[in-house]
Amino acid sequence: MATGSQNPATPHRAVLPVVMLALATVVSAVASLNTAVPSIARGTGAGQTELAWIIDAYALVFAALLLLGGAIGDRYGRRRALAAGLVVFGAGSAAAALASDPAWLIAMRGVLGVGAALVMPATLSTITSTFPAEQRTRAVGAWAGVAGASAIFGLLASGTLLEAWSWRSVFVLNVVLAVVALVATLAVVPESAESDAPRLDLTGAAITVAGLGVGVYSIIEAPTAGWTSVRTLAGLAAGLVILAGFVGWELRRPNPLLDPRLFRVRAFSAGTLSITLQFFAFFGFVFIILQYLQLVKGDSALIGALSLLPLALTTMPFARGVSPRLTAKIGPRRVMTAGLLLVSVALLIFSLLDAGSSYWLLLAGLLPLGAGMGLAMTPGTAAITDALPPDKQGVGSAMNDLARELGGALGIAVLGSILQSGYRSSLRTEGLPGPVAERAKESLAVATRLGPQIGDQARTAFADGVQAAMLTASIAVAATAVAVAALHRAPRSGTPKSAAAPTDQDAKLNALP
Repeated sequence: MATGSQNPATPHRAVLPVVMLALATVVSAVASLNTAVPSIARGTGAGQTELAWIIDAYALVFAALLLLGGAIGDRYGRRRALAAGLVVFGAGSAAAALASDPAWLIAMRGVLGVGAALVMPATLSTITSTFPAEQRTRAVGAWAGVAGASAIFGLLASGTLLEAWSWRSVFVLNVVLAVVALVATLAVVPESAESDAPRLDLTGAAITVAGLGVGVYSIIEAPTAGWTSVRTLAGLAAGLVILAGFVGWELRRPNPLLDPRLFRVRAFSAGTLSITLQFFAFFGFVFIILQYLQLVKGDSALIGALSLLPLALTTMPFARGVSPRLTAKIGPRRVMTAGLLLVSVALLIFSLLDAGSSYWLLLAGLLPLGAGMGLAMTPGTAAITDALPPDKQGVGSAMNDLARELGGALGIAVLGSILQSGYRSSLRTEGLPGPVAERAKESLAVATRLGPQIGDQARTAFADGVQAAMLTASIAVAATAVAVAALHRAPRSGTPKSAAAPTDQDAKLNALP
């Protein structure tokens, strides 16, 4: 049962722009720092592995604590969770702006992730608990639109700042946005909570953080340690064992953070897999391509961000217009599969990029990438939520958010590691002193400062790494398209769920606690 201290005189419409600002603040931070990666490498001396950690620490902690963050808001109050998350996010950003070495920056990005995990679920649950039923759908649609557009906003905002200031300005912007959102939250957002919310599953959250942390650490460090080394393989195995322990723990809990039995539902599994791999590809692509544009092609941070605008301009109309109409005609399974195949084709095109490629080749991949994500995202999200009964819609929303953030974290880790492996193996350092050769292998940003000859070789080697990463991503998404087509057997969206006959899937769901 929801309880709150909402003032009847407080217009609920005033709440929407406030939670939208809070949402945009934390979601844009997932992508905004990507434009600053070359600047950070030059300013802090970070190698490619450290750069991957700087970007991924935020997404990893964000994803690992997202379900716990939602539970905290439900139990102790969404306004409190939103305000606390903004304070943590702003304080972490201020500390990150003062960083002088990669380790401190990585740690503070993790702190930002803690704040974001409190903020994001609180924004949506505040909307659903504040808006009347007849206006809730439109408000939730606005929330989804901001969540989707904020990544591009973050890239453009940070690219603009970097034209005049250093990478630290990106964190200063975070502080400003967090302070404004915090003041507005305290002034406008009403308190709401669930009086019968279950106890927090802190053990489950800790197991999740440990399992994902060990697994992602092993992936990011693999280019240095070796993909087949005992260290890497043991780390990956340990991560899987810990996550298996999470499944066992959650199955025994009366009120789990995430009930693994939900994945018995084929449509739910298909939607989750689809969303995860879409954002795996998207955030991995953004992390890699902005380095390619700036360090290989010589573009500025702003030009690099603007180069990706066709992606956003294609995604939005396909997600809001084309995908719903096609889904009504041919069903979500075909639309989702077609979208994933388009994403795979786009990534295959990106695998052709080299040091001398023109922007037209990049554009040829951006258009199908945007169209594919636009087609697949809407039915993927609907597959997650529509597969669950009304009393489990909160779980569906949380799972959609988790799939996005976890996919992004894994995409940066896996594709970034493949990029680094390709770069290190392709870079020829014969004739260079040992310490210089090792520095050149750390990152392209470092290599370009070691002289024109090694700089040109390093750019070519980096492009080789880009090709390997994009080809791997293309194969992974194509395999996902096949898996989604096999899993998803849901009725066409034109058939109302209420009119459909009860199925075994419904019986399984109704049997869940």
